[in-house]
Amino acid sequence: MSTPRKSPKRPAVRTASAPAGRAVDRPADDEIWPRVTRELADDLAVDALARDRAGKAPFDEVARLQEAGLPALLTAPGPSRRGADLRAACAVVREISAADSSVGELLAHHYALSWSSRFFGPAHEAHAPRTASATEDRDPAAESPGPATETEAAHRPDAAHRRPPSLDVCTAEERWLLAGGVEPPRTATDPGLALTPAEGSGGGWILDGRRAFASGVTVADRLVVGARPGGTGDLLVVLVDPAHPGVFTDAGTDRVGQRLAGAGTVTFDHVPVPPEHVLGVLPHDEHAVAPFTALAPLALRLLLTQVGLGVAEGALAEARDISRADQAGPVPAGGAGGPVAADGTAPAGSGDDPYLLLAYGELATAAHAAAAVVERATDALARGLHAEWSLTLEERADISVLVAAAETVTGRAAVHITTRILELVDGTAGADSRGGGPGFDRFWRNARALTAPTRADHRLRDIGDHYLNGTHARLTLLA
Repeated sequence: MSTPRKSPKRPAVRTASAPAGRAVDRPADDEIWPRVTRELADDLAVDALARDRAGKAPFDEVARLQEAGLPALLTAPGPSRRGADLRAACAVVREISAADSSVGELLAHHYALSWSSRFFGPAHEAHAPRTASATEDRDPAAESPGPATETEAAHRPDAAHRRPPSLDVCTAEERWLLAGGVEPPRTATDPGLALTPAEGSGGGWILDGRRAFASGVTVADRLVVGARPGGTGDLLVVLVDPAHPGVFTDAGTDRVGQRLAGAGTVTFDHVPVPPEHVLGVLPHDEHAVAPFTALAPLALRLLLTQVGLGVAEGALAEARDISRADQAGPVPAGGAGGPVAADGTAPAGSGDDPYLLLAYGELATAAHAAAAVVERATDALARGLHAEWSLTLEERADISVLVAAAETVTGRAAVHITTRILELVDGTAGADSRGGGPGFDRFWRNARALTAPTRADHRLRDIGDHYLNGTHARLTLLA
């Protein structure tokens, strides 16, 4: 039986630049973040196999992320913080995923969800930084209400006419890890999550329903979910505390890959949602969705593509180390230099095998090609996020095509590389996980788990339709 999940209290770990009594600030020099990420990735790589085999809820992994300050990285600039753009966030996700893709997926979903209030909130209110504690001291009467859809206005009191919180800023200041998903029901028989108007003068909603999520729900501090009033109409994006007694979480324990991503099924039983926790609206009619709002699913898809690229690069690097060690072989007792031929050269080893060199050349080229396509999509999406509400429909369509191409190329490369690696290291000394090796099967399992929900033929059809006919792919929030 599922029970309400209570997240354990985590120690308040701050970065070196954050004095006591202040919100966590990032160092003034953003060049520190590649080093911080590299150190955390090295730390995660040490026991990645053991943690994968144990399959426990990733509380320890989240604590490591928080200690490094990475969940607060993708935050808009402000007086007391320095923002990092999408390129920096993608680089972090990619390097962390090379060491442990489950942790990379946790971070990818967190980053994408942290911008929910910016993607789905009213355009002119999207940059209003406000923490939950700050709302208590605000005077709602002094604020002009923003434009509301019919769904919002139907059950919102005058006191609730407040600017929606900038969730990324709240996340950084409150040290939250986000999980959940803003998506419509997956099947016609799935009613999804439903909202009903709350009784009383305070307004708000009551959330009910049951949904499965791919990452983070077993360890999240807050859940971001989409639900429809009465089960129909516009989708409201709401913020929920998973520690509420009406929230029940069942961990997904039977996963082939991504075992530490914190996946699970969440049941919401009469959970109150106050008006200020409604982050925004996704219109039921996709033609009414603003181009900037339509970047939300693309951001998640691109971040998950970075996870897949990290899996491929991590597997390739691990296999290279094993092959190099096998080439070197044990050091002979007669000296550290090893045997030397009469002409002064070392005898041929596995590193001189032309077929092995050909295989590594093929795999390295596949990884380089995927990285090039992903980086182009990352640059395009970063420009789209910078354009914000001035983004045009054509620009959004071009970004969508680039992200779809990155998904397709990277997904195929990740599966191919992790499958071929298993063949290359088979029987190689040090490759067997039972002997303390890296356990290359986990890379293959993780690549399969990441790529299984995405149909490459659907992406290719959309790319071809856009290239040939100039059509725009339909809006979908499913990754």
